Amino acid sequence: MNKKNLYTNVALAIIILFGIYGYIRINSLSNKIETLSLNMIDFQTKTASTTIELRTSINETRTILDKGLTQQTQNVGAIEQRLQQQVGSVVGTVSTLQKLSKTDPQLLAKYSKVFFLNENYAPARLTEIPTAYKFSDKKAVSINADVWPHLQALIDSAKSSGIGLLVSSGYRSFSEQKALKSDYRVVYGAGTANQFSADQGYSEHQLGTALDFLTDNSNGELTGFYKTPAYQWLLANAYRYGFILSYPKDNQYYVFEPWHWRYVGIRLATDLHDQGKNFYDLDQRKIDEYLVSVFE
Repeated sequence: MNKKNLYTNVALAIIILFGIYGYIRINSLSNKIETLSLNMIDFQTKTASTTIELRTSINETRTILDKGLTQQTQNVGAIEQRLQQQVGSVVGTVSTLQKLSKTDPQLLAKYSKVFFLNENYAPARLTEIPTAYKFSDKKAVSINADVWPHLQALIDSAKSSGIGLLVSSGYRSFSEQKALKSDYRVVYGAGTANQFSADQGYSEHQLGTALDFLTDNSNGELTGFYKTPAYQWLLANAYRYGFILSYPKDNQYYVFEPWHWRYVGIRLATDLHDQGKNFYDLDQRKIDEYLVSVFE
């Protein structure tokens, strides 16, 4: 073999070796690239899965927080409502106490042979009943000033219905009641007088909230009042203005007095009317519950 062929063979061998080496290197790199690609795909898959899990977790956490916030908001609202109710209750209690402090506690007491008013008691404010509402213009007749608007409305309403109601007697002081009772004893005797007239200190008239009615055509006579349309009108309507009949038939205190009416407030008068009860049928503690609303 000549040198030329030898060199040629050596060169070919070297080229073949380099080709084989290059192929091996390329194949190795290709495998590495493929492995990297698979790793990248796996990473992307895991990343995507983790992202989904994170988003799900975030959404769940947000939902929980929203529910918690909503619940806390509701709790705060409920607390505020309870506080408002409690404040309202306290304000209402204070308002009630203020009203009671300004209201005469004697106004709804049972005075007929039960409670006693001493000689120094008189309503805080009295007002004289105008002549047009009295039976006689020869004497002054007074009544509790807070009762007068209700009495005026009652008489005006009766008049609009064709009923002529007039006041014959209103407030009487301790001494006036004493003098009146003395006169009755002289005229009728003590036993008879006790059946229709209270002793001083036990008369509803001293409160300034009780009055006696007459009709405009009665000639000043109380007897027979129960037969008049005026009495029937009072039975049907007086409660609307806060007045009740103190001594109906068969009461345990005095004879039947259809002309004698007492102001006790619209609420109490209405309840008595609706329940078919008499003022003196109720326990005093029950009556006292109406004191705060007596002039409403």
